Amino acid sequence: MTDTLRTRSSQGGHPRRRKSDLVGGSSAETSPVAPLVEIAIPVYNEEVALEPSIRRLRSYLDDSFPFTAGIVIVDNASTDGTWDIATRLCTELAGVNAMHLDQKGRGRAIRTAWTASTSEIVAYMDVDLSTDLDGLLPLVGSLLSGHSQVAIGSRIAPGARVLRGGKREFISRTYNLILRGTLHCKFSDAQCGFKAMRRDAVDQLLPLVEDQAWFFDTELLIQAERSGLRIHEVSVDWIDDPDSRVHIVSTAREDLKGVWRLSHQWPDDEAEPLGSSTKNAAVFADHGELARYTGVGIASTIAYLVIFFLLRGQLGIFGANLVAAAATSFATTAAHVLFTFGARRTGQLPRTLAIGAISFAAGIGLTTATLAVDYLIGSTSVTAEAIAILVGMLAAAIVRFVLLREWAYREYARASRSLPPRPQGDAAPHASSQAA
Repeated sequence: MTDTLRTRSSQGGHPRRRKSDLVGGSSAETSPVAPLVEIAIPVYNEEVALEPSIRRLRSYLDDSFPFTAGIVIVDNASTDGTWDIATRLCTELAGVNAMHLDQKGRGRAIRTAWTASTSEIVAYMDVDLSTDLDGLLPLVGSLLSGHSQVAIGSRIAPGARVLRGGKREFISRTYNLILRGTLHCKFSDAQCGFKAMRRDAVDQLLPLVEDQAWFFDTELLIQAERSGLRIHEVSVDWIDDPDSRVHIVSTAREDLKGVWRLSHQWPDDEAEPLGSSTKNAAVFADHGELARYTGVGIASTIAYLVIFFLLRGQLGIFGANLVAAAATSFATTAAHVLFTFGARRTGQLPRTLAIGAISFAAGIGLTTATLAVDYLIGSTSVTAEAIAILVGMLAAAIVRFVLLREWAYREYARASRSLPPRPQGDAAPHASSQAA
């Protein structure tokens, strides 16, 4: 299903630039040149925050930003008064446009706005303006200078100043660790809502990005790295929005699905990482295996802690620990078999089940022991319980890795040291494009 797209332009704003390449050589209607920078603001049911944020941003661009800049509000399927407010702002503020989509998805909104824009630099911000606007000039400056093709705000890079709750801080840092462990990315913060790109990079990357929702940011940056584009990071000041529309559990689930999908794609221009010698290839293979194991382990640990703390009040710490261990041990083992070692032979099922059982026994034994220490000394701290679980799970993870690598799948471990050649031509999978 395609979106029904409705647009509204401001009076006296920055219209699209002229088109002069009509078939037959006839001249088109002329209009002033588009702004150098156009900022998309994706919104969904933001009738409270929209007007003050747009007025604040427009005032900043007019008073403090040295380049011509336009704003486009992208309403993706709001059910409240967001679209009415957006259209009214277009009539009241020069340099503000709006478009409405009938389908949800932050990635869809950004893709649509960037595709329609003719500005040399396109950017997007979250409507809450959590990121301090003084970061905008260094964000686009690296693109205008030709230094980089992509620029992102980072809440994790040195020099960033961030104010947010411990839960969201933990989730954000854990997610970025998963990306580094599984996809070997070099950027520090995938999902800060403060990004900009050059027009040529947009044209190159958007056809490679499949996701239309929250994983759009991550996939865009991964494809940029795989395409050899330079990503510039700006350390930002960032204050958490307590009225965020992000649903953490469903978003985390979809993000992990996206990570899994990208981990199985061949980069189009992938090169030999460490040379062609067998020794260097073995080092790279071992490093990749350990990185994948770490990524799966981090995801498993997050699931374990979520289950534990959701059930802790009803079942007590030991009952919740038992359920969490049972729910994650076999799933984690299966993920390691398929993802870490790339082994899919059904003949190994008995060993896999045995290792899952041993991992469950080791996990429940070690975590119960560490929790029992907390219990005996009278500690009821959530932090102490989380640390106790992490210590037990780390020990169990070591046991699982040794069993999987040296017993069940040692032939795969040996084979990985030779790095079989990458498929060529039509045999190599590619990312499929998806229209907005």
